Amino acid sequence: MQALICTEFWARLAPRAIRAASCPPGPHLETKVDAFEALRIVDFGDAPVIPADAGTSHDAIEATVGQVLAAGAMPVVLGGDHSITEPSVRACAAAHGPVGMVHFDTHTDTGAEVFGVERSHGTFIRRLVDAGQLDPTRYAQIGLRGYWPGEPEFAWQAEHGITSLFMHDVRDLGIREVVKRAIEAVGAGPAYLTVDVDVLDPAFVPGTGTPEPGGMTAGDLLLAVRTVAAELDLVGIDVVEVIPTSVGTNDYSALVAERVIREALTGVAMRRLR
Repeated sequence: MQALICTEFWARLAPRAIRAASCPPGPHLETKVDAFEALRIVDFGDAPVIPADAGTSHDAIEATVGQVLAAGAMPVVLGGDHSITEPSVRACAAAHGPVGMVHFDTHTDTGAEVFGVERSHGTFIRRLVDAGQLDPTRYAQIGLRGYWPGEPEFAWQAEHGITSLFMHDVRDLGIREVVKRAIEAVGAGPAYLTVDVDVLDPAFVPGTGTPEPGGMTAGDLLLAVRTVAAELDLVGIDVVEVIPTSVGTNDYSALVAERVIREALTGVAMRRLR
């Protein structure tokens, strides 16, 4: 789905591209854990979205994620514009109660509206908090930078106890310390991991809707995602805002998104093997 992205399009083609960029299974060379050996992993296919109808598409995503949860599995969602996190988290909250979240992104996505639109890839966090499906006191953002949002959004976040960790925090403190603080903020209980690939510097992800120079390296993001997945009780994961730029492993944006998923699954496997 791409209907609610506010700049570049074609994110709806990301799930296919991420699948095409995947590599053969095998043990992670650092952790020695093979997620595909330790976990039961199934490709459940695509949600039956309608590109021109955001409401119907969100309902379809929520229903599809709900089916995965009903089967006792943890959904891993590929996108697609970041608004798809809203129905995915709704489904997770219906199954597990209000969730915490670690959110890698250039932007907070806590706007009341974006360009006058209330349902958007820049508003879904506020909508989830207001609906009681995301616990703002167990929610941490990592990688914020650039020029949006402004004071009203950050004031709203402060009122709700949201933890914001900026790109300058990553630069000055290091990724391990930043992730440690995010994990401490989320704490025990069901949690959701969402990764907007624009958290990366555009050098590492040429295909994304709202790129912002000065971002994370791919190496830091992969370590961070694996650490979050190994330490928190994740009930859902997504990777979003990927715009395919080529074919197969020549598509660097899809390639890094696939590796984000692979690292997250490795972290989940590490946690379950303890």
